[in-house]
Amino acid sequence: MSVVKLLVSTLGKATGILTIVVVVLAAVLIYFEDPDPVKYTSMAEDMKTLEENFRQQNKSCFILGASGETGQVVLKELLARNLFSKITLIGRRQLTFEDKAYENLVQEVVDFEKLDDYAAAFQGHDVGYCCLGTTKAKAGTDGFIRVDHDYVMKSAELAKAGGSTQFHLESSRGADKSSSFLYLKVKGQVEAEIEALGFDRYAIYRPGVLLVDRQESRPAEWLARKFFSAFSAVSSTSMAIPVPVVAKAMVSNTLLQPEQKTEILENKDIASLGKSAGK
Repeated sequence: MSVVKLLVSTLGKATGILTIVVVVLAAVLIYFEDPDPVKYTSMAEDMKTLEENFRQQNKSCFILGASGETGQVVLKELLARNLFSKITLIGRRQLTFEDKAYENLVQEVVDFEKLDDYAAAFQGHDVGYCCLGTTKAKAGTDGFIRVDHDYVMKSAELAKAGGSTQFHLESSRGADKSSSFLYLKVKGQVEAEIEALGFDRYAIYRPGVLLVDRQESRPAEWLARKFFSAFSAVSSTSMAIPVPVVAKAMVSNTLLQPEQKTEILENKDIASLGKSAGK
């Protein structure tokens, strides 16, 4: 009987800790209120017309992080809408696809530690999508900085040198190069450094908590996702967002013309654009 009581007590403490984590996370996200939404000159145009006009330009693109949560959905969305004549996946390993829709993909396997040796993989593309990233918990502090800053920055440099005119970066809500939080600081730093490269079109996406079920999710992460999923269903979309909505927004935004060369889409911007694209 004492063993049962001990187990109940342990579970109760664990649940309490997870609850505190979720509450703190919610408070942090609420603190970073979304500013005024991005405005576009082409939003009134019909999306199908925009797609057809874009398709006729015979453009090519590459995707970084196509095996990740957002990257794989961006790839699926691009294939479904058939916007590019050529899609190249740049990654550390060859990906396997069973569906015939993926059979014409080009895959470039690179060593991210020696990206300069693979400059050719980044040449000849009009648009680049970067969904590359990891976490401090998975890769450690040095590994996180190396992936989310060094790999992303070097890829952007090679893309610019290779002729890409558009670069679409998946970042994070609250990204700020002056932040005291390592994750947000690194995200903000790479945002600013890529902007300095001078792409003709540079879009930064700052989603909140990404709503997606992952088998490897830790208990606290799983609880946070479930919490925000339920919360966003009855409240605003300022704190969390489903991954497919982010992917749709990134693809649809490629077709639009913003008022400025560099644009930052906060969570509400992404939700609005992504949901309208799904209609």
